[in-house]
Amino acid sequence: MIFARRWIRRESITPNSTELKAGPMADQRPIDRLLDIMVRLRDPKDGCPWDREQTFATIAPYTVEEAYEVADAIERADMADLKDELGDLLFQVVFHARIAEEAGDFAFDDVITGLCDKMVRRHPHVFADASFASQADQTAAWEAQKAQERAAKGAHRSGVLDDVPAGLPAMTRAVKLTRRAARVGFDWPDLGQVMLKLREEIEELQVEIDAGDHTKAREELGDLLFVCANLARKLDVDPEASLRAANQKFTRRFTHIETRLLQQGKTPQDVSLQTMEDLWTEAKRLERD
Repeated sequence: MIFARRWIRRESITPNSTELKAGPMADQRPIDRLLDIMVRLRDPKDGCPWDREQTFATIAPYTVEEAYEVADAIERADMADLKDELGDLLFQVVFHARIAEEAGDFAFDDVITGLCDKMVRRHPHVFADASFASQADQTAAWEAQKAQERAAKGAHRSGVLDDVPAGLPAMTRAVKLTRRAARVGFDWPDLGQVMLKLREEIEELQVEIDAGDHTKAREELGDLLFVCANLARKLDVDPEASLRAANQKFTRRFTHIETRLLQQGKTPQDVSLQTMEDLWTEAKRLERD
C-alpha cells in the first residue's frame, strides 16, 4: 500500500516520534491524538517534509486508493486488515481537513458537524416524527431531501446529474448517472430492452472494427460499456465488484497454468496457446469439483 509506506517514512523522520507514542499525547482521546499528530506532521518548522508539501490534489489519489483498500479488506473478510485500512482512510479525512483549516476554509469539527446535521436531516423517521410505509418510500424521501440540498447549494448545481462526482471510477459513475436519470423517468422499461441495446452496440462496434476505424471503434466500445453499466444497474449488481471478482478468477486460473507448467520445468513462453487453454480448462474443472 503506497500510503502505508509513506506513514512508515513519516514516523522515521518526524522529530520526537517517541513522544508521540508514549508522551502526553498518549493520554488523549484517540481522535484528538490523531488530530494533534496531523498538526505536528504539517508544522512548517518541525514537521515532516513530505507531509508539509502535500495539497488537496496530491493527497486525493491516496484517498481513492485507501477507499479501495477498505473495499478489498471487506471482500476478503479480513477484519484485522479492515481495521487498519479504515484507520488509513480516516487519516485521509484528517489530512484534507487540516489542509483546509490551514487555509482558513473549514476544520475537522466542521466536517463532523456537517455530517451529523445531514444524517439527522435525512433520517426524519429516526430523529423526528416522520414515518414511511415501505423502504421504497423512505428511499424516495431520502432522494427528495438530497435534491433539496443540491438546490440549496445554488442554481448552478440544481440539475439531476450535476453533483455526480467526475472522479468516480467510470463504471460506477455510469451507474449513478443512469440511476439519477431513471428517477425522472429516463430509463429502459425492462431488462429485455437493455439486452437488445447491448446486442445493438456490439453490432455497431463490429462495424467499426471491420472498417478499421480505431477512433470510432473506441467510441462504440465506450457505448457498449455504458450499456453494460445499465445492465448491472437493472440486475442490481455493482459492476466494479463484479469485475473485481472476474479479475480474481482470471488471476486464480492463470496462476494455476503457471504452477502446472512450473511443475514440468516450463513457463508460459515455452508452450503453445492450446496447452495453456487445456490447463485453463483444468483449472475451471477443479473449481467446480
